[in-house]
Amino acid sequence: MDAKTCLKKMYYVGVLAFATVDEHGAPQVRNISAVHYDEESFYFFTARGKELTKQLLSDGRIQALAYTKYNEMIRLSGKAIPVDEARQKPCIDTIFAEQPYLANVYPDHTREIGIIFEVKDAEIEYFNLGVNPIFRETYIIGEGKRADKGYLITEQCIGCGKCVKVCPQRCIEKGKPYIINPNHCLHCGNCFENCPVHAIKRL
Repeated sequence: MDAKTCLKKMYYVGVLAFATVDEHGAPQVRNISAVHYDEESFYFFTARGKELTKQLLSDGRIQALAYTKYNEMIRLSGKAIPVDEARQKPCIDTIFAEQPYLANVYPDHTREIGIIFEVKDAEIEYFNLGVNPIFRETYIIGEGKRADKGYLITEQCIGCGKCVKVCPQRCIEKGKPYIINPNHCLHCGNCFENCPVHAIKRL
């Protein structure tokens, strides 16, 4: 798996959930299928008059979420910016060519109300629940930032092994201290809650 494959999977899922935050700090989620990707970026079409556009022009932060029929979750987190004016029409034409149904939504010249946003600096989280143990990985496109998540067993570990017994994915190995394999960790916190000496910290 890699970033490009994740973007491709998101494209083929077709309908993605996009999340933003409005001016009151309230979460806003909507479905968007008018998307496109290339080697370096993820693009999507919306209309200039929509609240989504207002929120993106004000803040820019966005998450897009896909869930495949193979029980894979892919989440893109980054900042969306409008593509430059010279690229707007070619990008709109590309998305309309790839998504023919859009001609029913915005027929003829009404598509000119549209605006294309680009996400080129982002973190992509891939999470496969369809395998055992589960598999997760994080990829970066552009200058995206990787956020530390999950749990870490510290030097306070006494080697009792209780964390191993309560881990649903068997992703903790013996060591000094014990080690959590982040690629198979659910981030459920069961080890954290059951450690008798509080040697596990949340990242």
